[in-house]
Amino acid sequence: MKIASIVLSGLLCIVTHASVLAQGAASGKPVTLVVPFAPGGPTDAMARSIAHELKDILGQTVIVDNRAGAGGNIGADFVARAPADGQTLLFGTSGPLAINASLYKKISYDPLRSFAPIINLGYLPNVLVVHPSLPAKNVKELITYAKANPGKLTYASSGNGASSHLAGVMFNKMAGTDFVHVPYKGTGPALNDLIAGHVSMAFTDVLTALPFIKTGKLRVLGVTTAEPSRALPDVPTVAEQGVKGFDVSVFFGIVAPAGTPPDVVTHLHRAFAAALKRPELAKSLEKQGLEMAAKNDPESLHAFMTSEVSRWKEVVKTSGAQLD
Repeated sequence: MKIASIVLSGLLCIVTHASVLAQGAASGKPVTLVVPFAPGGPTDAMARSIAHELKDILGQTVIVDNRAGAGGNIGADFVARAPADGQTLLFGTSGPLAINASLYKKISYDPLRSFAPIINLGYLPNVLVVHPSLPAKNVKELITYAKANPGKLTYASSGNGASSHLAGVMFNKMAGTDFVHVPYKGTGPALNDLIAGHVSMAFTDVLTALPFIKTGKLRVLGVTTAEPSRALPDVPTVAEQGVKGFDVSVFFGIVAPAGTPPDVVTHLHRAFAAALKRPELAKSLEKQGLEMAAKNDPESLHAFMTSEVSRWKEVVKTSGAQLD
């Protein structure tokens, strides 16, 4: 009788949660996909592409809600405090889901405790690019030149604590170089100064750098991820060129508020996974530079976030960066 009672209780929970999902669709209540950054960037573009496909799969309107500020913390906090009913989701990135936990002095949520992982979408590779006047054609030559000219080379980033900043910190530590960090207010100003020759190099996303690489305004020395980029298949990785273990990218994951029922998480995961398999969306995301995750289930995303929080904690500590 006890076993039967437990089974019945479990079935009732499943029916109840499935009913909640059905009611949400029937009532026309939209799913809100919060993007913790301003409109127009790569995260926003990906979110809108995916939201368009999800509408048909879920049978609900999917609204993209941009809540920018504090490196993604404002949007992440909004989702962490939302009802755990599967109607409010976060389109998270490396910042709010890993780096910010160590970077900011005060943060109102915990990336590993405040959310229920839904799906690991993948990552956007970064590339190491230099001004063409720099006498280095590959990573090994860059390291040799840097050590022969201590303190001379500078690298631009989109701001203190950004992955483009921390990538340089990690490179210095692993390669024994002393690149000087020059922070900017965004990727655009950073690359403008690099193209103008005011700084030596940058670690930036492949999508933004690609047009300048093709026109010869920037020289690419290496891909910063463990695997080569589909956008630049002939460019070797930084790790392959002597900096073993170097792996820096911006990852993208969908999470819901902690406490979201497991069957709701499963339902949402299947919906996102189905959307990603649609040829038009897959082609669109590939053009946007996204490399799909090898494993995208909720458990894999949680494990990956856990490792990223730990990894970036050490890098932030080394950098000395701390934001209010």
